[in-house]
Order: sequence, then C-alpha cells, then structure tokens
Amino acid sequence: MSGTPPAPLSPELKGALKAFKKKIKSMKLDSESGKIAGPLSSGRSSSIVAITPPSQFPPETWEQLVKAGKLQYEGDGLYKLIGE
Repeated sequence: MSGTPPAPLSPELKGALKAFKKKIKSMKLDSESGKIAGPLSSGRSSSIVAITPPSQFPPETWEQLVKAGKLQYEGDGLYKLIGE
C-alpha cells in the first residue's frame, strides 16, 4: 500500500453504494424474519452475503465501486460489501 487515502467517491457512486447497502440490509432482514425461509426458521441470522445490485444503476457503476474497494465481485452478477 502506498499510504495515500483513496479518492473520494462521486455523488453518483455514493448514491449507488447507499442503494446497495439498503437493498442488502432489506434482504437480510426479510431472510431473518422468516418471510423467505418460512415461519419455523426464525431466530437465525441471515446467510446472505452477496446480492444482485439495484438495477437503476448501470454495470459500470458497480465495477467502479469494486475498483474503489467498496464492493467485491463474487461472480454471476453478485456483489458483496467489503468488510461486512
């Protein structure tokens, strides 16, 4: 590492990252609440770690967030947050 801080994100990338975090949080909450897995499986933490990013942003946006070190590409169109 060179020790220089990463460049700040543009407003578009910040918005995309916020939308990504909101979507993954929502999916995890749905999974934990039992809505997806069924009523007898509540009480477990979600195993969701990667998602398909929100479609309102182009694929280039997600690639830029990977280059910025905010997301990691997991394959098959799935991304996960770094450090989560």
